Amino acid sequence: MSSIDSTMDRPRSVARPHRASTRRPALRLALGMAVILVALGYLAYQGLSNNLVYYITPSELLTRSPADQTGQLRLGGQVRPGSQHWNAQLHRLRFILQDPGHGITVISSVLPPPLFRSGIGAVVEGVYRHGRFYASSVLVKHSSTYVAPRPGHLPKSDQYVRR
Repeated sequence: MSSIDSTMDRPRSVARPHRASTRRPALRLALGMAVILVALGYLAYQGLSNNLVYYITPSELLTRSPADQTGQLRLGGQVRPGSQHWNAQLHRLRFILQDPGHGITVISSVLPPPLFRSGIGAVVEGVYRHGRFYASSVLVKHSSTYVAPRPGHLPKSDQYVRR
């Protein structure tokens, strides 16, 4: 027999599919799904954390170290009765925001919201410098109840609306 004939007599090995090749598409799919889920989770976390309004009280602000008092802050408390002054020429609102322990002078150049008054809860956003809080926005807290005027009656006039 020749060498050619001897190779013909040998049993051929049957090509079997590799297990790794059948697992690759499933592994790629699982990795792709994991990446998408992580990205969606990150986007949801960022969206929620940017929309939540956390604030500190005047007492908490004053107990912080000077290094922790820098940057944009949100400060919440009550407007001290009789402390608000609106300077129409300078477009400047000045009032004291207080909690039971301390009060901080707030200066803002934005028009106060219509519900702004003495004793109301407020949240201001801005920077704290030289013992004063310079607010770039003023938000007021209000109750969640709405009382409609009786039929045939008009709502109370607002001090900010001119007719």
